[in-house]
Parts: sequence; C-alpha cells; structure tokens
Amino acid sequence: MKRLIFLLLILLFVASCGPSAPAPTTPESRGTPTPIPATDEEAILQLLNAEAEGVVNQDIDRLMDLWAPDGVVTDANHTPDDPSDDLVWEGAGAIRERYLVIFQSFPTQAAHPDVELTISGDTAEATTTTTIGVDMYPEGDHWTFAKIEGRWYITSLTFNLEE
Repeated sequence: MKRLIFLLLILLFVASCGPSAPAPTTPESRGTPTPIPATDEEAILQLLNAEAEGVVNQDIDRLMDLWAPDGVVTDANHTPDDPSDDLVWEGAGAIRERYLVIFQSFPTQAAHPDVELTISGDTAEATTTTTIGVDMYPEGDHWTFAKIEGRWYITSLTFNLEE
C-alpha cells in the first residue's frame, strides 16, 4: 500500500512538471492599425483609406464596419445628369453584396489619391479620384459621411460619374 501511495505521489509530481498549456495568442490583426484621428478630416481620410484597403484585402467585415446601416451606393452609369439609368444598392445587405461582386475581380490595388473634402458639422462630402487595379477614374467618386454617436461613417458613394 505504501508503494502504491509512493507511486501515485511520483506520478502527480511528474505530471505537474510536464509542459503547460500554450499561452493564449491574440488574434491576427486585419489590415493596417488605425490610429485615433486628431480631427474630423483625419477620421474621414482614414475611412477612405480603410475602404480601399478592405477592397484589396477582401475584408467584408471591415468594409461593412465603415458604412452607416442605411448607406447607399449608386452607379451613375457614366451619365451623372440622368438618374434614370442608375443602379442603386440601398442598405447594408445590398452594399455587402456589391462588395462581394467586386471581390470576384481580385483587385490588387485600390486608392483614393486625390480628395476634395468639405465638412459641415456632423456631415461631410468628398470627391475623390479613384484607382482600382489598373483603372483610374479621374472624374472621381462622390462620397457622403455622417458623424453618428461620435464616430464617422460612410453614408453614400456615387461612382462612374465620368461621361
């Protein structure tokens, strides 16, 4: 009996000296860390950069986090003065589907290199030159933004404005 107790004590000692469970790891970050903006202008520029990066990385969750739930995307179909031929995606679900279609073209680059921004209180508008892959849209895209509960969101995008 003493031998059995002695063997059990040795087993417990050896088991306690064995390898411990691996330390928890933090999840891999998505995209570039976003610093806290000092101004509203910085916050909106970060939104535009995050949108471009999200398209390239095909990060649908990050993209959807940039949009107001009632956001609207409009394809002006190269006729900006004729809304009758526009394609419109309204609301988060439709915008999500639009991004998933864009992902099928596997864009390797997206950017908004030139931005003209006007901020008025808790709303803003921007016109950007946009590049996606090798395509450049110099006539730009038109964006609107809203500051909701202290945070800026994209509320609309109108693209294909060039005739």
